[in-house]
Amino acid sequence: MTRTLILTTALGLVASPVLADVNLLSWGGAYGNSHLEAYAKPFEAETGIKVNMADADNPATPIKAMVEAGNVTADVASVEYADAVRLCDEGLVEMIDVSMLEAAPDGTPAEDDFIEGAITDCFVGTDVYSMVLAYDDTRFTDAKPAGPADFFDLEKFPGKRTMRKGAKFNLELALMADGVPADQVYEVLETAEGVDQAFAKLDEIKDSVIWWEAGAQPPQLLADGEVSMAYAFNGRIFNAAQGEGKPFKIIWDGQIYEMEGWVMPKGAPNLEEAKKFVAFSTASKQQARAAEFISYGPPRRSAAALVGNIEGTDQPMGPNLPTTEANMTNALGSNLDFWVDRDAELNERFNSWLAG
Repeated sequence: MTRTLILTTALGLVASPVLADVNLLSWGGAYGNSHLEAYAKPFEAETGIKVNMADADNPATPIKAMVEAGNVTADVASVEYADAVRLCDEGLVEMIDVSMLEAAPDGTPAEDDFIEGAITDCFVGTDVYSMVLAYDDTRFTDAKPAGPADFFDLEKFPGKRTMRKGAKFNLELALMADGVPADQVYEVLETAEGVDQAFAKLDEIKDSVIWWEAGAQPPQLLADGEVSMAYAFNGRIFNAAQGEGKPFKIIWDGQIYEMEGWVMPKGAPNLEEAKKFVAFSTASKQQARAAEFISYGPPRRSAAALVGNIEGTDQPMGPNLPTTEANMTNALGSNLDFWVDRDAELNERFNSWLAG
């Protein structure tokens, strides 16, 4: 999509340079709003390039379909780390030129300022998010759930649960609930016996789970009283508790953290503008600003110190970020290589298990 700005002068009409739009595919909800407020609006104000935002439950899916069909309408998309690697391996997204990324405020080159793994051949990280356990505080008046094992204890903590529909995250959580230490989870999952163990644990609550596919669903299910506990993106739960005053509590024990970030689809109609947007939005200042809208940690070291208060409040955001030291106790980093290699196989088994 292009726009031509027409200037009226005493000599007549003069056409300015054509400005192409950037078509951004995001996730919607509170997360999408952080993209809008911290990235899209300031970028448009600074450059004059309009950002058109659209949402998807998982942007990697339409990106793959667009490129394979030869009908690409998005210029930039927000995707999960493992999806970015798969898309890159399949040649469906553009390569990243690290030199286009902005240096830190003190001049540190971008490649030295981002945390390990935040820049790959085709991906630039925008945030560190986590899957966390959460509960409605009004549902449990005596003992409060405190970790993965409690999520699976339907007797002590009654009520339905909600979990993301898929193998990823759920198999790891099941093993931690079954007593496997976080630092041994993937070692166990590499074995057939470990996978069997995870599914056996999931069997214990299968009939009490409402499966979600869009990130906005878990807080809504909690708010509607349909479930008492949820396994969800930490930012969605935070937004419902902080922004909407819901009585939701996050359990950081057993959190599984991962990165999301930008990819640019092969055949993006406005590639040069997309590169400008990626460079602008991954600068330290913008990443810190995004973290003030939703509680996802910035993957740039220099951005962490720039994160201020929760937007619209006088409360610091830092304690609500997955990357805060106190929240990293018994945390598990999602294993990229494991899921790139095993995603299709384990999801096929998960779907069969779910249908059985």
